[in-house]
Amino acid sequence: MCSLPQESNNYTAKLPRAVFSNEVLICENPRSDLVLSTIFAFPPNRDTLGGTAYFIVRNEGNILIDCPAWDQIHQDFLQSHGGVRHLFLTHRDAIGKTAEIQKTFSCEVLIQEQEAYLLPGVDVTTFNIDFTLNSTAQLIWTPGHSPGSSSLYYQERGGVLFTGRHILPNQQGEPVPLRRAKTFHWFRQIKSVKLLLERFTPETLQYICPGANTGFLRGKRVIDNAYTRLACVDLTVLRQAQAMF
Repeated sequence: MCSLPQESNNYTAKLPRAVFSNEVLICENPRSDLVLSTIFAFPPNRDTLGGTAYFIVRNEGNILIDCPAWDQIHQDFLQSHGGVRHLFLTHRDAIGKTAEIQKTFSCEVLIQEQEAYLLPGVDVTTFNIDFTLNSTAQLIWTPGHSPGSSSLYYQERGGVLFTGRHILPNQQGEPVPLRRAKTFHWFRQIKSVKLLLERFTPETLQYICPGANTGFLRGKRVIDNAYTRLACVDLTVLRQAQAMF
């Protein structure tokens, strides 16, 4: 067995890295010999305003969350791990090279119905409030950052929530909703956070994989103890926050 790629030189620095460092693949056949389902984080993508895309490798079908930079290294990486079955877009700014990815992998593209119009010529699957993708993954509409901002909940590892730009780490690495100049509806974003806290528990939401600001995690690729840390956020104070430009 061999460990996942590490950032030891200029080439490997461009490769996705495992979110959980204890996930290991059998190098000779990464598809059929998975020790467990593996989550990778891609480097920030300029095409999506510095967004971080994620890739869940699982025997039942791989899930790409938002668009990574569409270069040969990433194309080869996705191909070598069995391609993409589902591409889920968390919000409008994460679209990137969706059309090219679908053309390459013939994958299903999923996006909340209010933002599907931004993908002309792409065959999309839309949803309203919730959508069950498979036995371990559900899509959840979390509006506020954008009208169709959504999250993906993955049941493995005690619960992993891929939040796009709905919930991000602040400068202290704590999970919070952030109000920006382009925020669609700040009060709805706060309400969406409340609904997530009502939906989950400390036992069902262990981790958050944010879609941006990952540099504030200081070398980590995930926010752990996610529910408890999110529940500590004073949403009443945040509701009154001024837009940050």
